[in-house]
Amino acid sequence: MVSTSTSDAPVSRRRLLAWALVAAAIGLALAWTVGALVQDRAMATLRSRATASAALHAAVLRSELDKQRALPLVLADDADLEAALTSRAPERLAALSRKLETLGLQARAAAVYVIAADGVTVAASNWRQPTSFVGSNYGFRPYFTEALRQGRAEQFALGTVSRKPGLYLARRVDGGAGPLGVVVVKLEFDGVEAAWRAIGEPAFVVDPRGLVLITSQPDWRFQVRRPLPENERAALRKQGQFGDAAFAPLPLKSRGGDGVQRTDVARAERQVETLLPDVAPGWTLHLLTAATPADQAAAAARWITALVWILLCTALFWLWIRRRRIRLAAQREREARAELERRVEVRTQELTQVNRALSREVDERQRTETRLRALQADLVQANKLAALGQIAAGVAHEINQPVAAIRANADNGLVLIGRGKPETARENLVAIAAMTERIGRITDELRAFSRKADGRVEPTLVSEVIEGSVLLTASRSRRHDARLVREGEASGLTVLGERIRLEQVLVNLLQNAFEAVEHRPQGLVTLTVRDAGDTVQIAVRDNGPGLAPEVERGLFTPFLTTKPQGLGLGLVIARDIAAGFGGQLTAASTPEEGATFTLTLRKADR
Repeated sequence: MVSTSTSDAPVSRRRLLAWALVAAAIGLALAWTVGALVQDRAMATLRSRATASAALHAAVLRSELDKQRALPLVLADDADLEAALTSRAPERLAALSRKLETLGLQARAAAVYVIAADGVTVAASNWRQPTSFVGSNYGFRPYFTEALRQGRAEQFALGTVSRKPGLYLARRVDGGAGPLGVVVVKLEFDGVEAAWRAIGEPAFVVDPRGLVLITSQPDWRFQVRRPLPENERAALRKQGQFGDAAFAPLPLKSRGGDGVQRTDVARAERQVETLLPDVAPGWTLHLLTAATPADQAAAAARWITALVWILLCTALFWLWIRRRRIRLAAQREREARAELERRVEVRTQELTQVNRALSREVDERQRTETRLRALQADLVQANKLAALGQIAAGVAHEINQPVAAIRANADNGLVLIGRGKPETARENLVAIAAMTERIGRITDELRAFSRKADGRVEPTLVSEVIEGSVLLTASRSRRHDARLVREGEASGLTVLGERIRLEQVLVNLLQNAFEAVEHRPQGLVTLTVRDAGDTVQIAVRDNGPGLAPEVERGLFTPFLTTKPQGLGLGLVIARDIAAGFGGQLTAASTPEEGATFTLTLRKADR
């Protein structure tokens, strides 16, 4: 025999390792590519949403600015203000302060005040407060000097009294002889910053130098987006409009493109920085949006791609192993077959004879099993027909009586018609129709009962099975002078089974019960239906003498019977039918209360 060589095993291992390395490289490249594509798409969506969110932030800021810019413009042309600055009368200036106070409350401005041409504040909306601007000299403020020179000015700075940052909007007030002074509205952005904080994304506004003026992060105020030269920082400190701010760089570290990462938060996530220029003259809005969803989507895509690739490679490897094993097994099989053929040559004839004998035995066994199944079906049908034969005599009497009555009513109807009494004849015809219907019900039930069951298991109404069985055994009940009592409610109960075979079981139990009370002066058979949750129990109880102990022990043994003409198969077949439906048939007996047979069946609707 030729043996399988293993000299190619190292070559196969090296080839397998090379394929594994190639598959790993392809998987890594594929996972990285898919992740990059998913991240690009997710980032595009994220940037689009960030742009919309930045526009919303800018709209909130522009709304506040536009609302306040109109106030100094209107006040600069106010006649009362011009008259107060011209006369500098105390009563006029007091009235002007009260007017500015009312306007400041209505416009929700932080402060509204008027500076005379000499730089002294002569009226202010906060004139009642300890921090009143009245009497303070603001001639050094750039917004004052620039407004006097150019007619208007805007400056963002810290308040010299309140120390709160805000935007100062200044307008020159002109008189007949020249400039009279400047009206100033200070706008603070606490509400805007609170609205930005509520949105949850860090946002800030920088001036052309990159200095943070308005921010949802209070710690970032007066920090710079990019470092300022030392001379520029010194000039800002000298002006004093930002107090003692250090102009430190913002805690943001660039991560390529528009990505940044905060350095003031532990384990900070990557964020996308969206810029919206010209939200106000020279101001740029910066919005930071967490890039975590895009990063997570990319990571998930990479992991899923890697997992799918691993599963695919595993499946291919398993198929390769299986194919290799099949190939090796086929090779071993060929070798073994060749060896077997050499050994079989001397025993071919003997094995052929044994094979023929085995084939004959298998065929005979199959034929025996076929005959056994047919015999079992015939035995069930024979038992049914035997019961049908016992029922037939009583049913014939049930039919003969209505037939005789039909004949008599028909003859009477002819006579009544001849005498001209159609109404009376009609009553006879109605009686004939009722008796014909009764005969039809009996014959239909006999025909259905005699039909061979098709073996299907389906939902079956318990009430139909009981009505059919009672109808078929009614004559037996009267012949044995036994009274049938029905207990329990069968309406609506449905079990798994087949009506014909269930009727066969119930007819068998009812006939046995009627025979058991045959010689009783007050024979009583009770048919009880009980809903037991997942099952339905149908009990047939008689008040006969009960079962002898030896009969009860072998009650379901084939060919064991106490009837002279019985075969001892009725209860055996009934039990097998119940078991075929997933149920059971049990018996109990006492000499005082008689025998009780309980048929338990599964509900069809559970």
